[in-house]
Amino acid sequence: MKINSKLITKIAGVAALYAVLTILLAPISYGAIQVRIAEALTLLPFFLGSWAAVGLWIGCMFANIFGGLGLIDIIGGSALTLVAGLLTARARNIWEAGIYPVIINALGVGLILNITLQLPYWSTSFYVGIGELISVYVIGVPAISITMEKVGSIFST
Repeated sequence: MKINSKLITKIAGVAALYAVLTILLAPISYGAIQVRIAEALTLLPFFLGSWAAVGLWIGCMFANIFGGLGLIDIIGGSALTLVAGLLTARARNIWEAGIYPVIINALGVGLILNITLQLPYWSTSFYVGIGELISVYVIGVPAISITMEKVGSIFST
């Protein structure tokens, strides 16, 4: 990955989109029962490559500043998004691509919420996982697939 101003601009665009979607939809983006619509964007690395995972990571880090759970969420939550994004970039198909953010965030965010809010781990992970399934598969697969089909060339490196 050659780092240049064009790539930095693309990363910043993905980061801004993730952060803005999360913050504007804050009532449903944070907490034990959440549907973080911005998580639909976690499919972007499948189409665009690992640079999109970096944008998601930065955007998630910024969004989690507003989540109220502190450094564990700002650093840990965004690290989960980075790992999921990097795995998504290596997926063989869109259905496989979506499973990484769903599982990683369900288990990881469930743990963060367990530690910070003393919520029961398994039920919290379950609810976060349901929200991820909605964001990634119900919203993300159709929306990102159609968008990439129509305007994907804008993002090609």
